[in-house]
Amino acid sequence: MNWKTFFAMLARDAHVARRNMIPLILQTMLQPLLFVFIFGRVMTTSGLMPAAYKSMLLPGIIAISMVFTGIQAVAMPLIGEFQFTREIEDRLLAPMNIGWLAVEKVVAGMIQALIAGSVVFPAAWLLMGSGLALNMGHPVTFVAIAVLVSLFSAAGGLTLGCSIGQTQIGLMFSLVLAPMIFFGCAYYPWSALNSFPILQKAVLINPLVYASEGFRATLVPQFPHLPIPAILVVLLLMDAALLVAGLNRFYRKAVS
Repeated sequence: MNWKTFFAMLARDAHVARRNMIPLILQTMLQPLLFVFIFGRVMTTSGLMPAAYKSMLLPGIIAISMVFTGIQAVAMPLIGEFQFTREIEDRLLAPMNIGWLAVEKVVAGMIQALIAGSVVFPAAWLLMGSGLALNMGHPVTFVAIAVLVSLFSAAGGLTLGCSIGQTQIGLMFSLVLAPMIFFGCAYYPWSALNSFPILQKAVLINPLVYASEGFRATLVPQFPHLPIPAILVVLLLMDAALLVAGLNRFYRKAVS
């Protein structure tokens, strides 16, 4: 492991992210914030939805923003570097093991996901206005879930970025990311699917469910949510599986 090279690449990715800050914000945060404004402010202020809905909605918006920021921050550059710019060839010449190149991508994606969550949290809070009934009673658990969610998003981005081609990007959004959003319990608690028992069990394969329910359990525990120990265990297992799969895919693609 060459730490100097590792941190140099991390600094380079941070510089690129800073230069592309405005497109990145528009790409990953505009849609969640618009949803917050319409459903968390307009619908509740007009009386079409109960005021308590905004408190239930905020954790899901944080989860969506973190997950999709991490996925896009890792997957989209990898697709271009492997298939279009071929920039990955220069990185492979760095004095560092190939596996650590993938780890650096994951760390960079985790940092961007955590930044997205820390930005969208106060922004959504301001958009929703007063009446949010947040209860930060488990700060350590909240931080642990945030780190696990950021790792999931970055590792998932690594796996997707090494598995799909440029012509399949649209397919990725329509067949992978869109269903993940709507069945990720971000806009409603998992218990809301009690009337659909088969669907309720099927969505448990969606990692976004555990991200949304985890933030809901630590920010608004008064709402129904999955047990925190179960959330932590499943997120750990999913993170490990995605990280192993992503590292294997990256190594095979880089060697080939």
